Amino acid sequence: MSNGPMLNAYPDSMGGTLDDIVKVLSKDELKDVFESFYILPSIFNTDLDRGFSVIDYGINEELGSKEAIEAIKAMGIDLKLDFILNHASVLSKEFQDIIKNGENSKYKDFFIDWNKFWEGCGTLTKEGYIQPDEKYIKDMFFRKPGLPILMVRFPDGRNVPYWNTFYQEVRYKNLEAEDLMEKMDIQYVAATRLAQCVNSQISQGTSVAELKLGKYEQYRDEVVDLLESSRRYLGQMDLNIKSPLVWEFYENTLKTLSSYGAKIVRLDAFAYAPKEPGEKNFLNDPGTWDLLQKVRELADKNGVTLLPEIHASYGEKIYELVAGKGYMTYDFFLPGLLIYAIENHNPDVLINWAKELVEKDIRVVNMLGCHDGIPLLDLKGLLPEDEIQKMIDVLVSRGGFVKDLHGAKNMYYQVNATYYSALGEDDKKMLFARAIQMFMPGKPQVWYLDLFAGKNDHEAVARAGAGGHKEINRTNLTMEQIEEGLKKDVVKKQIELLQLRKSHPAFGFDSKLSINTNGSVVSFTWTKDNDTITLEADFESLEYQII
Repeated sequence: MSNGPMLNAYPDSMGGTLDDIVKVLSKDELKDVFESFYILPSIFNTDLDRGFSVIDYGINEELGSKEAIEAIKAMGIDLKLDFILNHASVLSKEFQDIIKNGENSKYKDFFIDWNKFWEGCGTLTKEGYIQPDEKYIKDMFFRKPGLPILMVRFPDGRNVPYWNTFYQEVRYKNLEAEDLMEKMDIQYVAATRLAQCVNSQISQGTSVAELKLGKYEQYRDEVVDLLESSRRYLGQMDLNIKSPLVWEFYENTLKTLSSYGAKIVRLDAFAYAPKEPGEKNFLNDPGTWDLLQKVRELADKNGVTLLPEIHASYGEKIYELVAGKGYMTYDFFLPGLLIYAIENHNPDVLINWAKELVEKDIRVVNMLGCHDGIPLLDLKGLLPEDEIQKMIDVLVSRGGFVKDLHGAKNMYYQVNATYYSALGEDDKKMLFARAIQMFMPGKPQVWYLDLFAGKNDHEAVARAGAGGHKEINRTNLTMEQIEEGLKKDVVKKQIELLQLRKSHPAFGFDSKLSINTNGSVVSFTWTKDNDTITLEADFESLEYQII
């Protein structure tokens, strides 16, 4: 696999559709700039989480087309696409079949029946789910408060708990007087008032069990049954990797992604998929590695390289463990280390990290910005806590938002900001950072908004409301904004660096990279056969030259 530059964007990030991105990539300024394109998963048929809740892996016809994908392939650009191993949307055909057919569904074991999983390991509650004994869950990692359960109504009226690590939402339809009259012996005026009473409380967030019906209390059982029998769900349900049908799904998905032109498949949420009572159920050992090995065998059959995605502190050495098992991994350390080196005019930690990648022959995809924030958790063990906090303070002073780990306070995870704004919206710093990225070990991934020197979008955050912090770095650019952006020096010079990175024969995973320092100047020299290229970067003056 080549390590040339890779564009990273949603299908609607530039112009509004993937067909528009084809037009952008066809512009003279951007021809022969990118070797790969990481299209984020809203290119698929999805519902939530800007694409990470997949209904199926068909193309989202509102945002893309197979013709657009073929046009990208015809440019010589291969794809990196997402495969979410741990979960699928409740709107998937498999989960909808469970809701419709219950115990008679062929997919009833496609997802994890909570009570079957915990059978013999806990106590059945009056709500109908098993509360696992403390010894089994004391070390378990949950993404949200409480047990990760979604109660699913079966056609026979039973509520069956299914494992739900990530998002869930249960919605109830508004009752009409006619609904109540069909269900019970009630007059029209009373039915109208009862429907209004119920709908008002449900809209305000009152649970079905806590409804106050006043003088209509005699109708409680019928009202509850009517509401529960028609409830709708949103969310992402965990797959049962012990089901043969899940493995058929895995194989078919990899085949589909390969047919689109994927050469790299990013494995999202893979570390949550293997589950066992008593385990932490995040990066279980050996379960995680057994899962990856089986998936890799399917990937090899379809000619794709796997890229497992996981965030962990440097001190845990998870990146080294993943690489040691033969996988590419993400360089989530570079974004923060580079900001630290630029702001402090001190490249020492960054250079030590670069040398470690070279010496241990760790193949990475690196980046500056991305659809998520600038990683912070990963830096623990690389930088002292007080230095990480100082960097957080700088990024926040420049308009960024701190995201804590899964809602935990004072447990930093990332800062949401554009990389350009994180660098103080300074063109010189942006170009210096991009030059360093181009000469670092790995395959450089380029967030579209970084390329166009995008600024923090606080209006988008405000529009998104609660939980919308990531929108600060996801501004969709119009074709007019792209045209204007291509005239800017900071954009033109980034493109020149990318063109050099793609075209120069000295770069490659099989090339030699030597890194030397002389005071504040660092030299990165790539060599392959008779070809050599060097970047000399001065972290004091933030000047660089390529020779």
